[in-house]
Amino acid sequence: MKILGLTGGIGMGKTTVARMLQQAGFPVFDSDLEVHRLQGPGGAAVGAIGRLVPSALIPGEGADEHGHPAIRPSLNRAALRKAVMDDPTLIRSLERILHPLVFAARDRFLRRCRRRGAPWVVLDVPLLFETGGNRRCDCVVVVSAPHQTQVRRIARRRGMTAAEAARMIALQMPDSEKRRRADIVIRTGLSLADTRAQVRSLIRQMKSPGNA
Repeated sequence: MKILGLTGGIGMGKTTVARMLQQAGFPVFDSDLEVHRLQGPGGAAVGAIGRLVPSALIPGEGADEHGHPAIRPSLNRAALRKAVMDDPTLIRSLERILHPLVFAARDRFLRRCRRRGAPWVVLDVPLLFETGGNRRCDCVVVVSAPHQTQVRRIARRRGMTAAEAARMIALQMPDSEKRRRADIVIRTGLSLADTRAQVRSLIRQMKSPGNA
């Protein structure tokens, strides 16, 4: 089984590319989705993150017949994001909580795919280089777009100003460095049809006799 690592900064179009690969039949591990699950109601990371950033904790309410919260504790992601923007040093503490849990879920996914005999799997991981995940990949694809396109996408999606979006981007590894480390770069700054054509080319490479 071969592993394709898919990464790219926020607002670059990585989710769109991952969806195209999934639609083509490749199993995809979505680390962002796993983080959402861990931070959602009753998620395994809620307690530790709530202690780190109390302003982001949404306490559980009520109780069932067993004395457990009827509405399980969760996190206010907007409040958590604001706390990180105000104090970027929180990022490392959050990573120490989340990364081991995400890695465990990733490894379970890989074991399932290996048992099923999948020829290729996709690890959709924004922090692929930062966490060293690229070292276990056979090919690393970076999704990239021009800086102004990235800023515009983030601002529109999150209801931010351009300056706030630029601050978020500045907290991440530079796009130029990710592109330098990539085996393949998919550029999403033009049309959706152009992105789709690049993904089709990638899929042909993955299915070629030497790679399948």
